[in-house]
Amino acid sequence: MFKKTTLKNGLRIITVPQKGTKAVTVLVLVGTGSKYEKKEINGISHFLEHMFFKGTKKRPTPITIAEPLDRVGGIYNAFTGEEYTGYFAKVDAEHFDLALDVISDIYLNSKLDSKEIKKEKRVIIEEINMYYDHPSFYIQSLWNKVLYGDQPAGRDIAGTKESVSKISRKQLVNYMKTQYTASNTIVCIAGNISGNVEAKAKRYFSKINTGDIIEKPCVVEKQTQPESLVNFKNTDQTHFCLGVRAYNLFHPKRYALELLGLILGGMMSSRLFIKVREELGLAYYVKTGVSSDPDTGCLVTQVGVDNKRAEKAISAVLKEYKRISQNKISSKELKKAKDHFKGKMTLLFEASDARASFYALQELIENKVLTPEEIYAKINKVSVNDILKVSKDIFKPEKLNLALIGPFKDKDKFQKLLWIKKNY
Repeated sequence: MFKKTTLKNGLRIITVPQKGTKAVTVLVLVGTGSKYEKKEINGISHFLEHMFFKGTKKRPTPITIAEPLDRVGGIYNAFTGEEYTGYFAKVDAEHFDLALDVISDIYLNSKLDSKEIKKEKRVIIEEINMYYDHPSFYIQSLWNKVLYGDQPAGRDIAGTKESVSKISRKQLVNYMKTQYTASNTIVCIAGNISGNVEAKAKRYFSKINTGDIIEKPCVVEKQTQPESLVNFKNTDQTHFCLGVRAYNLFHPKRYALELLGLILGGMMSSRLFIKVREELGLAYYVKTGVSSDPDTGCLVTQVGVDNKRAEKAISAVLKEYKRISQNKISSKELKKAKDHFKGKMTLLFEASDARASFYALQELIENKVLTPEEIYAKINKVSVNDILKVSKDIFKPEKLNLALIGPFKDKDKFQKLLWIKKNY
């Protein structure tokens, strides 16, 4: 079980005791990410995440932040998404105080040194270059772009080389002050914990800022016909994302959508894996995933395929979308997806960092927390008819989107595939 404590300043502390582990994770989440950024400061959330490891008053250099945790074999890092930014350290439970001290220190006291900012711009630009050079990664950014275009939801989390190079220290400081506040922060401690850890967390975060945050703009979704985006690159393989707009986190069919994604391409025995890889031999990797945020959602299949077989692979994916939207799946196939979902979550929960993320992200994004058992109950209620209804609802030509990277300059032939009746 977990316990949630809300302090007078709005800071939320979640503790998740775990038996049978010697590890403990300290995770701090703040409710801000790329969806909160104006175009001119695109990438600032990610930039700030980098800067938090560059020095504090107590630990003035990157090495004085990293070395104490390295010395005890700690695992520590940070991450930035569209809705949130997180900082964590996972250590042997006897080093809990060290982990809490380091993570609270970088979160509250980072100096944002001008010289380090200038240096880190180059580092982030190289990170952006790295993603550009990996089509299997970069295609995911293009997928968001074809869905949402020139609005925060359609921009890269890391920003562009141009936007990052222009971000100033003043902008970083102002963004931190407005977004990194008590009411917008969750401290989650999971694993081998004992004693009053809430009191310790309260003490370490006593100097956190208070105030109102900048709200994110609403995502605009307008689509009346299939859309495609083709990015020319001389690659040996074509990488594409093909999928549809779907449901947000609060939609009543959210869990049916999750299971639909598993049935289509979330397992090695899923329909698309069997069809595209095993039967047709078109691709090494093929996977379908579901993304659900507070205001957006999609189901997308990603494939890497020989350039000459790109059209055949796209048609194969479309035919599976069509088939599942016209015919009921079997109760056996649905049971497999449900058992897979529950089994994966059970395995995930063996790690304290996964537990911390599970509880903290729910609280931050949904403002409520369901236990695994409560989620399993919702999964168990999904019927064969629910899967069919969701499939019929989302697999429509006017909701289709394709993002593709490969040695192609003309997107017309790919756009036409989205309209062909035998495919869809």
